[in-house]
Amino acid sequence: MRDVLPVLGRWYAAGVPFGLATVVGVSRSAPRDPGAAMAVGPDDEVVGSVSGGCVEGAVFELAQAVAADGEARLETFGYSDEDAFAVGLTCGGEITLLVRAVTPERDPGFGAVADAVAAGEPVTVATVTDGPAPRGAALAVWPDRTLGTLGTSGLDAAVTADARGELALGATGLRHYGPEGQRREDAVSVFLQSFAPPPRMLVFGAIDYAAAVARIGAFLGYRVTVCDARPVFATPRRFPEGVEVVAEWPHRYLRETATDERTVICVLTHDPKFDVPLLTEALRRPAAYIGAMGSRRTHADRAARLSEAGVTEGELARLRSPVGLDLGARTPEEVAVSVAAEIVALRWGGSGAPLTATEGAVHPRRPS
Repeated sequence: MRDVLPVLGRWYAAGVPFGLATVVGVSRSAPRDPGAAMAVGPDDEVVGSVSGGCVEGAVFELAQAVAADGEARLETFGYSDEDAFAVGLTCGGEITLLVRAVTPERDPGFGAVADAVAAGEPVTVATVTDGPAPRGAALAVWPDRTLGTLGTSGLDAAVTADARGELALGATGLRHYGPEGQRREDAVSVFLQSFAPPPRMLVFGAIDYAAAVARIGAFLGYRVTVCDARPVFATPRRFPEGVEVVAEWPHRYLRETATDERTVICVLTHDPKFDVPLLTEALRRPAAYIGAMGSRRTHADRAARLSEAGVTEGELARLRSPVGLDLGARTPEEVAVSVAAEIVALRWGGSGAPLTATEGAVHPRRPS
């Protein structure tokens, strides 16, 4: 969708109706992920792809019809057992598409979304795909505002809260609600599509604990990089697929790497020659979380060395050390869960206490 939005924005600004097909569900070896899009506009111009060619012909005709009659449709394409060359996915997967007509009258927020994405401004688009709500209705959600409606105020409120959670991770996927936004019901299906790059997780120290932290970081939606100065340890085969591995002195790598308020930094080296210059750099730049592994004695020694290096008390107060929540973790995987739990709790303002020992809303508003 991000790739085709510039063209769609021009069609929208010109007031030209177009049919937009978006992948909202996949199974098995589907060729495209949720969020992939294809649109048919003026003079039958086509932009984008939803399957790499398998079903584009059928989707073209469907998008034409939807643009003409304005009725949104949900269609599923899978493998054709009788004829592999018939309309279907020869890879054996299955994709579900929402096809809807887009015009300024039907979707008043589409132009603002296109402008926001072009400007690099994070936004999530929530679209009803099925259930007792107007199929194709869209709600655009920014961190500080919304535009559009899904049909009821209760549904809008519940989806807005979830959309902002997805936006924090740059995540995309289906959510289910009751007609008034009830979270324990699944009558209404809503597709949340976030336009924000996933946040970074920077893991320093290519040890067994780093592999476990990297794995759970990727599971949580982070773009993970593992960095270590020792090339013998900083090898991709030691880490999960998709994790970037860099052989470089940690403080030098961080100095040349952009971070922001969503970035997570995990220092697992517990070696002063790495830790002190790295944390001196980390504690003076934007980051959501900066954690360092080690015992309480290691932390005390590390804090003293950082103070000697000129790190202020205010800067040192940002450091989460020893890293993680008190779960009694022992194995690398358990420690990774402890670290992930602390990151999630810090992001959403959670206490880390058992829910049975707390009161009030289970999902309170995110702290400002």
